[in-house]
Amino acid sequence: MKKSAQRTWGGRFTAGPAEAVKAFSESVSFDWRLYQHDIAGSIAHAKGLAKVGLLTKAEGTKVERGLRAIEREIESGKFKWDRDCEDVHMNIEAALVRKIGAAGKKLHTGRSRNDQIATDIRLWLIAKIHSAEQEIQHLQRALVALAEKECDTVMPGYTHLQRAQPVLLAHHLLAYVEMFGRDVGRFADCAKRANLCPLGSGALAGTTHKLDRAYVAKLLGFAGVTQNSMDAVSDRDFIVEFHAAAALAGAHLSRLAEDLILWSSAEFGFITIADAYTTGSSIMPQKKNPDIAELARGKTGRLYGNLMQALTLLKSLPLTYNRDLQEDKQPLFESADTLLSTLHVVAEMLSHIHVNHVKCEAAASDPLLLATDLVDFLVKKGMPFRDAHHAVGALVAESEKTHTSLPKLAAKKYGPAAGKVFDVRHALAARTIIGAPSPKNVRAQIARWKRFL
Repeated sequence: MKKSAQRTWGGRFTAGPAEAVKAFSESVSFDWRLYQHDIAGSIAHAKGLAKVGLLTKAEGTKVERGLRAIEREIESGKFKWDRDCEDVHMNIEAALVRKIGAAGKKLHTGRSRNDQIATDIRLWLIAKIHSAEQEIQHLQRALVALAEKECDTVMPGYTHLQRAQPVLLAHHLLAYVEMFGRDVGRFADCAKRANLCPLGSGALAGTTHKLDRAYVAKLLGFAGVTQNSMDAVSDRDFIVEFHAAAALAGAHLSRLAEDLILWSSAEFGFITIADAYTTGSSIMPQKKNPDIAELARGKTGRLYGNLMQALTLLKSLPLTYNRDLQEDKQPLFESADTLLSTLHVVAEMLSHIHVNHVKCEAAASDPLLLATDLVDFLVKKGMPFRDAHHAVGALVAESEKTHTSLPKLAAKKYGPAAGKVFDVRHALAARTIIGAPSPKNVRAQIARWKRFL
């Protein structure tokens, strides 16, 4: 075992770990990403130690300066990560001791890597949640901008992927704005529960040193401190919550991506995605594939898988810290990276979409989309809904059998006013109840979201 590694936990051992064990158990190859938060936590801890007299003021200053210097080395790419030091914490501590000497050895007083990593992850995750919220809002703004541009474009709404009733394209797009708004709320909830500082919990039973935990928490920007030391070092609920929120945001991204994929196909032809967000075929020169949307749809599987990994990791895990918890980081990093990059590229893609108004309007002009409006017309004339539904269903069957348009049959059977029901614009204007796609409602919703975002 190297001397630097011996200083961390080697006093009990007469021999170092085997090379295979080092390779199997090290985490610095991925948890180095926590270095900024680890250093911030160590600086706050050092100030806490100085506050209660466990470090002198001079030692505290020396520790902070040494840690700042190490941070600059990491950011410049000059820092050498050492696998023998196992993780980000021990790499930084060993470097600090080499840099400032004995004062560096005092830094770990009153803490364990258990409460240290719990703090680092919380700080890192809160920052990533803020980034996710910003990227989601960027995507929402792109959706609102496209909705505003296409505020008068009529298209079919679908159920069972069959044409159902006419809607405004803007209304369809705003449905996703609502979904992503809920995602922001879920991430905010996750951040709220992650926003407690575990430092001072030690390995599992706190410390005999009279640390001011609230002071350290305030330095780090936490809203408060954890209340049970055993729970504090073993709690990863906030990670599961992040995965769950990311997975659901991924589901929403996949649904949006699927709509874009369908709409850009020759069968629909509602939109054209800019060349910069599509790819070609290696064999078919005519192809223009919506690969970015397809990748966005496919990456949702990663988010789902990482959620299941986190849940499985915690299943039946006894209190408190167990080395299993080392496995929480790579899936977490991957989910954050996947989510943020997908949100960003989809938002950019939405800003480069051309809508084919002719195709949209033609699809929405199908009179069958207003069969329900004819039912409502008959209900307003006094016919019970079920009778009206049956009557219009029979009329649709007759239309298909005789190849006669539904409006013509309706006018013949129920008078000229029934034929006028099939005016799409009139039908949309009549949908004025809260949440319905009348042009007035849609414009109001666009204005609301623009103010909010």
